[in-house]
Amino acid sequence: MAQPPTARPAWLFYHSLWCGLDLLFPPQCGGCGCPGCRWCSGCAASVRHPAEPICDVCGVPLDGDAVVCSDCRLVRPHYRALRSWSVFEGAVRNALHRLKYRRDIGLGEALTQQLADFLFSLHWPIDLVVPVPLGRRRLVERGYNQVSLIARPLSMAMRLAYAPDALVRSQETRSQVGLTRPQRQDNVRNAFCAKHNRVQGRLVLLMDDVATTGSTLSSCAQALHAAGARDVFAFTVSRAVPRYGLHNA
Repeated sequence: MAQPPTARPAWLFYHSLWCGLDLLFPPQCGGCGCPGCRWCSGCAASVRHPAEPICDVCGVPLDGDAVVCSDCRLVRPHYRALRSWSVFEGAVRNALHRLKYRRDIGLGEALTQQLADFLFSLHWPIDLVVPVPLGRRRLVERGYNQVSLIARPLSMAMRLAYAPDALVRSQETRSQVGLTRPQRQDNVRNAFCAKHNRVQGRLVLLMDDVATTGSTLSSCAQALHAAGARDVFAFTVSRAVPRYGLHNA
């Protein structure tokens, strides 16, 4: 059986840096708030993965014997496959909200080992990590792209190239929260462009924090293919799953 890639010095240094900061500034768990660590063992053990069977394309849980969901049969997404590490609930939802809205930026590194183990198990042929970009207005308001805080350490741990500037928003869009599937698709249509010199011929891992309908990821994948990417696989930390009452994220 193949073994996960050996951590390179950049990742070991990055991890050690955060461990040192934890000693100077004792953290709280992003999932439950308990003191002493950024992501505790209890929260790590509570993570629920999307239940099998799942759609071969978008990774949404399925009922019955189908291998591809009705949405993907109707309109095939532009990515090869989408998979999510967790269901958007409980400790994971708390952690992602803290990372996104409360500037708990150390959570990206704290989740890396579990994300890397899951990603390695997919055996995807990937060589470049690209995060979904924020719009200029939201980036100014927030001060950082929360997806980059997860994607960068993950690329280090997986020994993959990282290109945060390979994909940009060519137009501002409104928040996807609360929109229906057709509204989400319309909202992000032609909203992204990719840099030819960064992605041509590459096998791209496109990364976001939460997937709901996959509309943003599909639009990003379309832009990456237009710029010459050889293939695009989409990966998110979490998935808002209808069967758990999680329709929007």
